[in-house]
Amino acid sequence: MARFTLPRDLYHGKGAIDELKNLKGEKAIVVVGGGSMKRFGFLDKVVTNLKEAGMEVKLFEGVEPDPSVETVMKGADAMREFGPDWIVAIGGGSPIDAAKAMWAFYEYPDTTFEELCIPFNFPTLRTKAKFCAIPSTSGTATEVTAFSVITDYQKGIKYPLADFNITPDVAIVDPDLAETMPAKLTAHTGMDAMTHAIEAYVSTLNSDYTDPLALHAIKMVHTFLIDSYNGDMSARDRMHNAQCLAGMAFSNALLGIVHSMAHKTGAAYSGGHIVHGCANAMYLPKVIKFNAKEKAAAERYADIARFIGLKGETTDELVDALIAELRSMNEKLNIPACIKEYEGGIIDEAEFNSKLKSVAELAVGDACTGSNPRQITPAEMEKLLTCCYYDTEVDF
Repeated sequence: MARFTLPRDLYHGKGAIDELKNLKGEKAIVVVGGGSMKRFGFLDKVVTNLKEAGMEVKLFEGVEPDPSVETVMKGADAMREFGPDWIVAIGGGSPIDAAKAMWAFYEYPDTTFEELCIPFNFPTLRTKAKFCAIPSTSGTATEVTAFSVITDYQKGIKYPLADFNITPDVAIVDPDLAETMPAKLTAHTGMDAMTHAIEAYVSTLNSDYTDPLALHAIKMVHTFLIDSYNGDMSARDRMHNAQCLAGMAFSNALLGIVHSMAHKTGAAYSGGHIVHGCANAMYLPKVIKFNAKEKAAAERYADIARFIGLKGETTDELVDALIAELRSMNEKLNIPACIKEYEGGIIDEAEFNSKLKSVAELAVGDACTGSNPRQITPAEMEKLLTCCYYDTEVDF
């Protein structure tokens, strides 16, 4: 038996944010990031709509990119003090992910972060509050997923939390918010969405329910991302839908080692953070080459290539065409080919190599590894990460 879970209600299209005025409740806490939602007027719209719904509103502001365990705990404290029956998170993946984790600690103050790190081990939520997510970026799709990523900066590790309990009750996918994204963020989040859809399609847990969502999302990202990056707002609007469809697919089919590697390299190095979507974009072509040694995976990658109109007579030719197309997209989006080139070389080569063994072991142990279509050993992961650092050929 398998499971397929999505939010009960998803409101989409321009102006969908106004649906907040129809929520039923007494108190709502709004979790938001660093200020862009306030600058563009969307935070005021949220507060106004919630008040029109008859609710008392409290703000929890300042959730940082790649939210920390400490921020989650502060937010949970604020929720316990206020006692909301709605948690409304608005912004990029970070405030929504943070709010999901806050939700668990609000309802269960005695639970531990270590307990939540065990996949599908959350306690039953909605004993105190329901959850509404409003994304402003077109990539994470956390508004429709059973996942949250929280960073422990003391350990330098990103933890993907996974449980169907944290799938939001309501998702509001309003493209007006996405139109405010700068080009670089558009590129990174767009390739994050592409990675979600491709990994979902080749996952060992793919199904008849997830495959159509994944394939259509891939075609949409392939069609609209470059134009969206170049400022075409109609393409930007379509990308907001595409990333949501990709999220529906991967929330139910799960992911693979592109995400395992991105999670464990993201905060590992002193030179700087590797932005999640950019990491996925750099690693995806290498992982496809690695996974394609598995016949079933190669055939599914070939399906993707055919579906988006790439040419090839054999499975191998189609896989290579897909890899080439993804690398071409990265180039058009000004995404580097490898870690060594990231942000002008901020990830030190000596530090990368000194941490290679431990990062590889952590990546193999990541929650996303289990559904990857080809099994991987720590030694193979070291080789794969090395290829991703230097942009060398994957031949194992």
